[in-house]
Formats: sequence, C-alpha cells, structure tokens
Amino acid sequence: MKAVILAAGKGTRMKELTNELPKPMLCVQGKPILEHILAGILAAGVREIFIVTGYRAETIEQYFGDGAKWGARISYGRQLVLDGTGKAPEVAQEFLGASPFILTYGDILVKPETYAQMIHRFNEDYFSGVITVTPGEDVTKGGLNFFDEKFCLTRLVEKPTPVQIEELRHSGWLKPGQPAWYNAGIYIFKPSLFEFTAKLEKSPRGEYELTDAVNALLAAHHKIAGLEIQGRWVDVRDPEVLASLEKQSS
Repeated sequence: MKAVILAAGKGTRMKELTNELPKPMLCVQGKPILEHILAGILAAGVREIFIVTGYRAETIEQYFGDGAKWGARISYGRQLVLDGTGKAPEVAQEFLGASPFILTYGDILVKPETYAQMIHRFNEDYFSGVITVTPGEDVTKGGLNFFDEKFCLTRLVEKPTPVQIEELRHSGWLKPGQPAWYNAGIYIFKPSLFEFTAKLEKSPRGEYELTDAVNALLAAHHKIAGLEIQGRWVDVRDPEVLASLEKQSS
C-alpha cells in the first residue's frame, strides 16, 4: 500500500491566508494540515507517499523534503494545469506502479486511526477501492453516495442540485429517516483507476471529476466498499473552519 496526497490547489476560499502558503500548509494546532495527514498515513504502516503539488509547490517540498525526518519516503510531482480532481492522481501513476494506494485531499482532517480502518476494509474482499463517507453534511457541496446492504457503493451523484435531490427522493433513492452519505474525500484505489481517469471528459463545471471515474468503475462492475468515518472529519474549507479548529485545541 502506498499513498497519494493531493495538495496542488491554492485554496482561494482562505482569502489572504493562502497568499504565501498553499492551503495544506496552513497550521492547525501548531502543525501544517498536511503533517497531520502524513502522521495518520504513517500510523497505518504506509511509508511510501507521493504529494501532488502545484501552487507554491516549493513550500511543501522544502518542508517535507524526502520524508526521512518522519520515517517516510516522500516523492513529489506537480499538477501543472489545475483542471480537476480526476486528472490529479495521474501525476503519481508511475510512482504507484501496481500498488493499491490511499488517495486523500490535502485539506481533510480525520482521526489518525481512520487510515488503518480503511486498509482493513479494503482487505475484507476483492475490492477495487474504498470510498469513505460521513452523514450530516450538505451534499450539494460534495458527493452523495448510495450503498447496498453490504455497504458497497452503487451510485455516486456529484454536487446534486436541490432539483436532483427532490428527484432522488421521488424515485426512492433517498429514503426518509436514512442518512444521506456525503463523500468524505479519502479513498483507496487499485491502479485500475487510471484506465478510467484516462477516458474522462470535462464535467459541466469545466473540470475532470474524480467521481466520474468512480462511477465508470462501478459501470464496469468493479466493487467499491464504503466506510463510514468514525469520529472527527473536517474539510478545512475556509477561515472559519480553520479558526474553529484552533479553538478546539485551546
């Protein structure tokens, strides 16, 4: 198992906080967000890590270096055109070879044991991947996931509009009293993912969407396991979230 962290974006919603730093390097409780993520991945026994950089890439590369300080082996690659999450993992394709890999965005904070739980779930069956979810978030801001009785993924709807949500209720996909599963942005994939990212077309938002590749995997009868994240899950999306994390530590 290897790991890929997507850390190429600027994080424009952070306003002036990211004038000098890429968002994953903003500090939470005295350490960059990215360092918290790295610690969790290492705690799961994964040592070979690839960081996809872009905006102010050198800040990340200089801070983490080759990873020896953390007992990791860190490689880097730059996403030169920020054209969506669907193409970003391809930067790491050569590094990954035939290895399955954890894939996470560089601004998602979870309890360190989450990554080990994901690997355990991945090993339970012959899965092509694991997708993590959390209930109670606004699904119009991310992905809405549907699962079968074994908690394997059956469908993923990216940023559904209120009209789409109503249609999903009407057609029985969204059932009263059941959680709406929000895509938590941390995955495990086999390298077969790249067969599908290679065929992606831009979404109506003008970007290549990772979730389109996940739906293509499903359409080709790949099994993808779901896993509910236990405990903390934070998308550090704006200055207010960042400030609230600092308050929790004091």
